[in-house]
Amino acid sequence: MAFPKGSKLDRAVLEKRRLRAAKLLKKGLWPSEVARRVGVHRQSVSRWARALQRDGQKGLERAARAGRPPRLDERQIRRVEQRLRQGPQALGYATGLWTAQRVAHLIEKQTGVRFHRDHIYRFLQNLGWSCQRPVGRALERDERKIADWKKRQWPAIKKKPSVRAGSSSSLTKAG
Repeated sequence: MAFPKGSKLDRAVLEKRRLRAAKLLKKGLWPSEVARRVGVHRQSVSRWARALQRDGQKGLERAARAGRPPRLDERQIRRVEQRLRQGPQALGYATGLWTAQRVAHLIEKQTGVRFHRDHIYRFLQNLGWSCQRPVGRALERDERKIADWKKRQWPAIKKKPSVRAGSSSSLTKAG
């Protein structure tokens, strides 16, 4: 009602609104009047009134974290992140490329918690890491020689356009 659909409110703001509604209910206001003043639907106020009657003020206080509890605690996450910063070669991999499979293996080795490699992207994103593909270039690549080749040899090899013919008489082309 007062907050547009899709807007996010933090839990403290929501709790404050419920507690304000509880004070108004205790003063004897009708649920419809409380709903109007607080800016919510009347049914929400009725639900809060039942919770207030059943559990007291405690029933309207901030709820615990919604959703499934995290599989790793902050300490475990920091430990995994430290190992990620050391690079995959520190764990014995031949290349310096973190793959989802390697990160999943690291997490399981460090914490004992098994993640499927398809979910590693979200884990890394929460850490602020981004998905990057390695540049497919040879280690032996010499940029100076490449630039010289492009300047001197490529023009001689490149096909030259043939002598331009006259304009087309096709009906599909604008004249």
